[in-house]
Parts: sequence; C-alpha cells; structure tokens
Amino acid sequence: MADPDLIHCPACSSWNRVPRDRVTAGQRPVCGKCKAPLEAAHGALVVTDSNFEAEVTASPLPVLLDMWAPWCGPCRMVTPIVEELAAELRGRVLVGKLNVDESPVSAGRFNVRSIPTLLVLKNGREVDRMVGAQPKGEIVRRLQAHLS
Repeated sequence: MADPDLIHCPACSSWNRVPRDRVTAGQRPVCGKCKAPLEAAHGALVVTDSNFEAEVTASPLPVLLDMWAPWCGPCRMVTPIVEELAAELRGRVLVGKLNVDESPVSAGRFNVRSIPTLLVLKNGREVDRMVGAQPKGEIVRRLQAHLS
C-alpha cells in the first residue's frame, strides 16, 4: 500500500487518510466521517485571521504559508510556484496563502516585515522562514528538511 495522503474534508473539516495509489488510479475518495466527496485540492488554501487556527495551527501536516499582497511584484512572481507546490505536495504539505493587508493579525503574529515571506510551520509554530522571491528548487529543498 502506498503512503497515504491527508485530505481535508470541505464539508465537515475532518482529515482523511487516502492511499495515494487510489487517487492516481482515478478512484474518488469520500470522507470517512460524513461521506462527502473529497476533492483533491489543487490550489493553495486561502488563509485569513479568522481561519488561521482551524486551518494552520490544527493541521496535522507541515504548512507552507505564503505571506503576500496583491500589489507586490515579487509576490506575483512566487504565486505560480506556490500553486504548483500545492498540487505536487497535496496530502503531504498544506500550502496556504495569507494576504498580509487583509490579515494583519496573523502577519503581525509572525513579525512579517517583508513580503513575500514563506513560512514553514509545524503545529502552528514556525520552523523555517524564507524572505523574498525564492526559486522552486530552494523552497522544495528547505521543505524536505521538515517532511520527516
């Protein structure tokens, strides 16, 4: 049996272990708690001050959190990389995007002074920080250290 992915149920917010080989074989998993279809999220989760605790702190997965703003040019350069990583690392890393202008409490909590800032969090605690536009290879390399 392949390593399972953890997929978040959009209906009841529970986490489900889904064998990766079943998803790649085209089977459509359902939530073990509420039986709602589990759609494999292909994009980054939108994180706000109001859902930070429920989505990031409570996540059983490591979290890659992109702190960004729509007016920031380097942030727009990093966005496609973050979206690719969200799809590629689905079930192993929760990838989120937090707009610092709309969620100043969370940005202040981590003392974010420059954007883009990519945080790697485990159990809601920062374990790594990358400031400025980073190439995909560097982001993946830094994430690998926290996936075990």
